[in-house]
Amino acid sequence: MGNGHRMRDRFAAGTQYIGGRLRSGTSGRTQDVVNPATGETVHTYELASAADVDAAVAAARDALPGWAGATPGERSDALHRFAGVLAERAEDLAHTESVQCGKPIKLTTEFDVPGTVDNTAFFAGAARHLQGQSAGEYSGDHTSYVRREPIGAVGSIAPWNYPLQMAAWKILPAIAAGNTIVLKPAEITPLTSLMFAEAAVEAGVPDGVVNVVSGAGRDAGEHLVGHPDIAMTSFTGSTAVGRRVAEIATASVKRLHLELGGKAPFVVFDDADVEAAAHGAVAGALINSGQDCTAATRAYVQRPLYDAFVAAVADLMGTVRLGDPLDPATDLGPLVSHLQRDRVAGFVDRARAYATVVTGGEAPQGDLKRGAYYRPTLITGAAQDSEIVQSEIFGPVLVVLPFDTDDEGIALANDTPYGLAASAWSRDVYRAGRATREIKAGCVWVNDHIPIISEMPHGGYKASGFGKDMSAYSFEEYTQVKHVMYDNTAVARKDWHRTIFGDRP
Repeated sequence: MGNGHRMRDRFAAGTQYIGGRLRSGTSGRTQDVVNPATGETVHTYELASAADVDAAVAAARDALPGWAGATPGERSDALHRFAGVLAERAEDLAHTESVQCGKPIKLTTEFDVPGTVDNTAFFAGAARHLQGQSAGEYSGDHTSYVRREPIGAVGSIAPWNYPLQMAAWKILPAIAAGNTIVLKPAEITPLTSLMFAEAAVEAGVPDGVVNVVSGAGRDAGEHLVGHPDIAMTSFTGSTAVGRRVAEIATASVKRLHLELGGKAPFVVFDDADVEAAAHGAVAGALINSGQDCTAATRAYVQRPLYDAFVAAVADLMGTVRLGDPLDPATDLGPLVSHLQRDRVAGFVDRARAYATVVTGGEAPQGDLKRGAYYRPTLITGAAQDSEIVQSEIFGPVLVVLPFDTDDEGIALANDTPYGLAASAWSRDVYRAGRATREIKAGCVWVNDHIPIISEMPHGGYKASGFGKDMSAYSFEEYTQVKHVMYDNTAVARKDWHRTIFGDRP
């Protein structure tokens, strides 16, 4: 059975998941899900309308009292079962993610799906550890303690680069903390988000706790963010769209969590292992075809190692195999769409006027021509203030620049509006330690670039947003902290009352 028939049959009931069941959208407008490796339309569905968003929010609101009132142990048990269901469906999830996104099957099989299962298992445990400050008599006459309570119904918007993992990052901490959620995935890649929501309900998460609306950003997305019954908005995507989300959310004083763009620096000091750094740069720049906010995009290399690094990276890029995403031998798949491929090509073509394209810089021909492929690209000779250095490209493009002193290298690393991730490469623990302290980014790797783990937070500085995904720190986003204070004296007239009653007996 072809991918198109498989997807159409799988989602024949619709591509909205509201109140525990699939249903069709009601906007009157359709959206194609296209395999970017072949240009084949694998599914066509009706987009969500504002009325569909309203229905999803109502389902989340109705499910909130029961889910928020469940014990941490009950929520934990449901999430443990959820992780098991996802593990059982790993092959189907990996295949679907590859088809809708163009990701190599080895990436979805070894990274996207197991990472999602692990996230689910982590939050199953974390659900039982929503702790506040220890109780104590801080005033002397009262006992105080802190409660962490759910915020309410959450409205989240996820991007197209990691649809399954982003669904997990949005949904899991929210529901582990007792909230309910409406997720709007990117309209071009909704399928695994729907499968994730279905798996939650089949694992015993009550209907309405997890809802998915597949709709356009300006319609379904903006309506969801501005909805009066949505208590919090979480958004992952570009900084430009993040500003619009913030504008809508803050108008109604909603809790806001933003994980935005990145332009990660990759700083190689002159005592680094050049072979390790070159391998790290190529892997870190090309993962997911470079469509990763934390991808290595700007390599700053101390001048004694610069030429050797450029040569090693160019050689390694030449070994990367482009091909069918479903072939286990494929290293690099297409970009998510021809539109995105052309956007990346535009950055590179404009850079030819002021920089050197060492390798790549073109779409492949032959059998891959019909797909949204773009060759791994290495650029040198660009100025620090040039577009190719400062702007988020979101493609398989690495720019390499030299530096002389450690001060200069760290200053260049910090010289963009972004601050999501970075890496420092050195054998000197003090040198590396300085880089981790002074580079302004939410994550700084040392002698590696890209790995993430469920136990550690992910989030940015500066224009890369605020708030954390993953880890127990994510509960800071999805819980309301309440101070409870008990009087211990049992007296009618408290000492502080004299500020009102003065010297009266």
